[in-house]
Amino acid sequence: METPDILIAIGNFALYFGISLVFLMLFKFVYTIVTPHDEWTLIKDQQNVAASIGFGGAIIGFAIALASAASNSVSLLDFATWGVIALIAQCLAFAVIRFIFMPKIVERIEQNEISAGVVLGATSIAIGLLNAACMSY
Repeated sequence: METPDILIAIGNFALYFGISLVFLMLFKFVYTIVTPHDEWTLIKDQQNVAASIGFGGAIIGFAIALASAASNSVSLLDFATWGVIALIAQCLAFAVIRFIFMPKIVERIEQNEISAGVVLGATSIAIGLLNAACMSY
């Protein structure tokens, strides 16, 4: 007896969605290592809006690229490869902002300077959009 197509589709959805959630958790872990400030402490303990905006933008940017990877991939390995590339791109975006455009971004985020959080968040989303658009064959 052959498996109905809908069951195969649901299985594929569950697999890709589950891997996406693992990637999001991995991104949260890696991104907080790359940034010299502790986003979770700033957000949870100090209610730092700038850190929330910056970190939120990074998560959204990564999720946009990850969504594109899921829709354009031809296999799970392909999806995982593009997911790693998306993660690297988001970390590089932070590095470019920190070392080139706004060398004091860390201090400004720690001081809850909203404008710094907006720039970081917007840049992270922009990188995610560009990354997603470039994931094509």
